[in-house]
Amino acid sequence: MADKRNIRRGIGWLQRVRTWQLVLILVVFALITATFLRLNNIGMIERRTAVFSADKTGDQETIRARLFDLQRYTAGHMNADSGTIYLESQYRRDTQAAIEAASARNGGENINVKADKVCKAQFGGYSQAYVQCFASELAKYPAGANEPDKANLPNPALYRHDFSSPSWSPDFAGFSLLICILLSIVIVARLLALVLLRALLHRHYARV
Repeated sequence: MADKRNIRRGIGWLQRVRTWQLVLILVVFALITATFLRLNNIGMIERRTAVFSADKTGDQETIRARLFDLQRYTAGHMNADSGTIYLESQYRRDTQAAIEAASARNGGENINVKADKVCKAQFGGYSQAYVQCFASELAKYPAGANEPDKANLPNPALYRHDFSSPSWSPDFAGFSLLICILLSIVIVARLLALVLLRALLHRHYARV
């Protein structure tokens, strides 16, 4: 008899808070979590845009500062992956400087000037396609005598940056996500406990 009262008491205690109420609370926190995750992403986009703006100005100190700001923000916030960032303007400036410096070393119609004319006619400015064309034109000249005259083009990989965000971060989004996980565990545990208690109660009656 005492066992039956304890089982009924356990069922009554679990039923004080309805499952639908817990689910409703979970939905609310899920929306809150989604909002904070979206805000984290917006914060990343703002800092990534600042990097692109700095790249257009050509100020090296500003570019480094904006990249560091983006890296620090991304490392401390969920859902803030920057994706691949390519400093296209800086790459074009450095490429142009390298080609102009190489072309000016000997003057006249050296191999750099010739390659530049061919590729400029096809691609215009110092785009990635132009750089590939320029390298291909230089490769047509035999190695040896002309090697010192060839422009030393910058490595494109040095102008690419990719910052990843953590799976969890101690911010509003992270703590909201933890609450959602805890609520989900409570709901599942509550349902399992109710099923178990009802099974025990049914088994008790079956014995009587």
